[in-house]
Amino acid sequence: MIPAQRQQQIISLVKDSGHVQVSELAKTFGVSELTIRRDLKILSDSGLLTRSFGGAVLSQNFLQEIDYSEKINEFMEEKRAIGKKAASFVKDGDIICVNGGSTTVCVVESLLKTNKQITIITNNVDIIRFLGKEEKANIIFTGGIFRAKSRSMNGFMSSLSLQNIWANKSFIGLDGFSIKHGLTVTVYEEALITKTMIERTTGKVFAVTAGNKINVVCNFKAVGADRIDAVITDGTGGQLLENEPEAPEIIIAE
Repeated sequence: MIPAQRQQQIISLVKDSGHVQVSELAKTFGVSELTIRRDLKILSDSGLLTRSFGGAVLSQNFLQEIDYSEKINEFMEEKRAIGKKAASFVKDGDIICVNGGSTTVCVVESLLKTNKQITIITNNVDIIRFLGKEEKANIIFTGGIFRAKSRSMNGFMSSLSLQNIWANKSFIGLDGFSIKHGLTVTVYEEALITKTMIERTTGKVFAVTAGNKINVVCNFKAVGADRIDAVITDGTGGQLLENEPEAPEIIIAE
């Protein structure tokens, strides 16, 4: 078992019991206590766990996952404007990564209207639906485990499928973004696939979000704010970020 898989299972164990002990985890996974302590340090540094005497507990839940069906109709005007603005940065021949979420669906909808020859790498099930009859757009679907709540594919196999692929741009949806805590999501598996997509992008990484998610912090950190080249957001989001000296480029969608 590779470290990322073991760490994912540790998170699940902490969620179930509220607390884990180093000695118990070492026996469960058949590794040394030193290895477990390294795992806990990685998870603690990422804000996923809080270290305790002899073990760890789950970090405070800042924001619970919201069902996709509840999010899909929120801030739709803003999301469509963000999608249109995002599409303007894509050129013929681009290979782009697009993760889960309703805002990224709006990005792809706008892209398809441009009739550009592009390749989309995605774990977003709703994007597959829109591309069903599209001849100019190629698609690489990550596969993995389907999560109905987020309508996306996740898990180890999703991340593994990206290891031999490079994109030259990525458009990343999120549940929270702040300069201090970075790009965060409510589900650990979503953090893993999002991080992998960003790591496999050679060019510009765009975060796409309405202003309601700016300065929101969720449990699971995908990447730090320094890994984001630009944030495409609405006027509210722009106002929240404009006075941050370390903020990435802010692009307002109107």
